[in-house]
Amino acid sequence: MEPLGITTVFLVICVSCLLFLSAWRKMSGSGKLPPGPVAFPIIGNTLQLHLKFIGLCANLLQLSEKYGSIFTIYLGSERVVVLYGYEIMKESLIGLGEEFSGRGSIIVILLSHNGERWKKLRRFALTNLRNFGMGKKSIEARIQEETHFLVERLRNTHGQPFDPTLFLTHAVSNVICSIIFGDRFDYEDKKFVTLINIIEENGKLQRSPWTALYNFFPTLMDYIPGPHHKLFKNAQEFRRFVLERVNMHKESLDPSCPRDFIDAFFIKMEERKNGQSDFNVGSLVRSTVELFVAGTGTTSITMKFGLLILLKYPEIEEKVHEEIDLVIGRSRSPCMADRSQMPYTDAVIHEIQRYINLVPLGLPHAVTRDVYLKQYLIPKVTFDIKLECV
Repeated sequence: MEPLGITTVFLVICVSCLLFLSAWRKMSGSGKLPPGPVAFPIIGNTLQLHLKFIGLCANLLQLSEKYGSIFTIYLGSERVVVLYGYEIMKESLIGLGEEFSGRGSIIVILLSHNGERWKKLRRFALTNLRNFGMGKKSIEARIQEETHFLVERLRNTHGQPFDPTLFLTHAVSNVICSIIFGDRFDYEDKKFVTLINIIEENGKLQRSPWTALYNFFPTLMDYIPGPHHKLFKNAQEFRRFVLERVNMHKESLDPSCPRDFIDAFFIKMEERKNGQSDFNVGSLVRSTVELFVAGTGTTSITMKFGLLILLKYPEIEEKVHEEIDLVIGRSRSPCMADRSQMPYTDAVIHEIQRYINLVPLGLPHAVTRDVYLKQYLIPKVTFDIKLECV
């Protein structure tokens, strides 16, 4: 064999051995990890999970039947502990809440925030969302205003069949827009429509096997063409829009009279400008994007599935209508004060929220230090997902 050929073979063998040893060391642990299926070096349990056919959630449910309420899988070379069931989730999230307070690093969902910096920004966001009405009676007026626009839009369908998905998404998104941007958008506004389309498209892409593969093998998938690259292009376009709004707010800011979340963030930046601060334009754009996406998706999807469930159970829908007519009538908008007088409707809404299983895998968490759960050791930085499929 030629010297060059021998060198090539030797290098291939050496690299393969190094990759194997690296993966094996990461997967072997101390022998106290929760049980799970045998994982291959580098690719982990990718082949066993059959992501393309029945979905990650369904596969994890099957594994829970074999391994119980806590088990280990490998997404590529990334170790993941899966928790399934009320008792173990309560023990981890409440009993060991501080230890499980880290965030998992699922790349394309951009949930990589961790540590004290993330906690500061999160506390600030929650405080100011409440200041601008979230969870308070003052947001009721914003919602009632938006429902008038939504009802008018529904009337314009003139009784013809239609898909309510975009109608609901636009309406819900405008409520969060009024808090973070200080104003709502017209349903036909081109930029607003583009943003909603991006959210819809990225939602579909994140459920695709291409995205799952990217999460497992990000370096490799960077060089492979496919629809997963569209996720990042969409994210950049979203950030450009938010940065444009941020610059508009900066020019018209009145520190004595904050109008919305962006104004409040700028005021906080001014307070911290003399030292190194986590409050900067980059953090502002990122936080605003996250609030916009989170405030748009979950509520509109819940409403959509609620309508579908009521279509399947018309007898329940009829009872809800009867209670609405009795308590509210048809001449005014509903308000939170009506809730105590509408126990049946309240129960139906709660049952819809329980039934639809909105985020079946929960949000990925990471343990901040080595922690024991049941009789098993979960090493620091291991991230876990909460399996809530029904």
